[in-house]
Amino acid sequence: MILDLYEAGEKFYMYTGRGPSSESLHLGHLIPFMFTKYLQDVFKVPLVIQLSDDEKFSWKKNLTIAECERLARENAKDIIACGFDVERTFIFSNLNYVGREFYKNTLEVAKHVTYNNLRATYGITLEDHIGKVSYPPVQAPPAFASSFPQLFRGNDQLRCLIICAVDQDTYSRTIRDVAPKIGFQKPSLIESRFFPALQVFFPALQGENTKMSASDPKSEIYVTDSSEQIKAKVNKYAFSGGQDSVELHRKLGANLDVDVPIKYLEFFLEDDDELDHIKKEYKEGRMLTGEVKRRLIEVLSELVARHQRARAQVTEEMVDAFMAVRPLPNMFG
Repeated sequence: MILDLYEAGEKFYMYTGRGPSSESLHLGHLIPFMFTKYLQDVFKVPLVIQLSDDEKFSWKKNLTIAECERLARENAKDIIACGFDVERTFIFSNLNYVGREFYKNTLEVAKHVTYNNLRATYGITLEDHIGKVSYPPVQAPPAFASSFPQLFRGNDQLRCLIICAVDQDTYSRTIRDVAPKIGFQKPSLIESRFFPALQVFFPALQGENTKMSASDPKSEIYVTDSSEQIKAKVNKYAFSGGQDSVELHRKLGANLDVDVPIKYLEFFLEDDDELDHIKKEYKEGRMLTGEVKRRLIEVLSELVARHQRARAQVTEEMVDAFMAVRPLPNMFG
């Protein structure tokens, strides 16, 4: 729908977000932002990025409000390093922005979401503190243009495209369900599948449905990792679909359905012809697991090094510029 309307001349804006619970992003966190950056380049439309530092304070026992605010700014630097256009992008922290029109929309949403719905959709229990109950409605207002009067005043029905990973599907479906009940257009939605964990012990059950875990350093590659760390993690932990011996591998080939290095290359190797060649050779046993991992290490090391160079250029003043509550006069230019 959003593409049809765009082709007909209608404008839209985009919404994505990040829950800042760690010092830096890992590759799984990076993918939705890389895709969102691509969409911003293609459509030349404004983007709002929600940093849900209030959510992390509610859900993480060891985090103070001050630490949540600090992590939000650190994560903002990683997001900015993806190359977003400051003239089309507003990054906001819930702890510092929520109020006025945004809060009014939060209340409207909250009035249309029952506790039974919360329990069924988000796993809230009677033993949870009320902060966990009050947070879900705060996810919805960024999908409604009236929450950003500095950007969209007078255009409350501007369409929104939500970009997120599949684990945010419950929030997004709730937003789509509630929107018409409170007088707004349903946002459009596009989701990415989970980025697989490096270490998968039960591939038949988990495989690509295994979410990277921020609590298990072995299961993820951070954008702060060195090339040596990336090499060590891939070689030691990346689950292989290859056979137990070279002889058997040459005979039977690799099982690509469970091979994590192949899954990673499907995300990050931009040359489709090379990817097809690797998959064919590996599946038929002519390429070994070590060769596939070596190519993956090269691809990831280059990606992470490029991100690190970009992040090193992000200053506190740049963060302030992206997070300033302001109009964006060239957001559709």
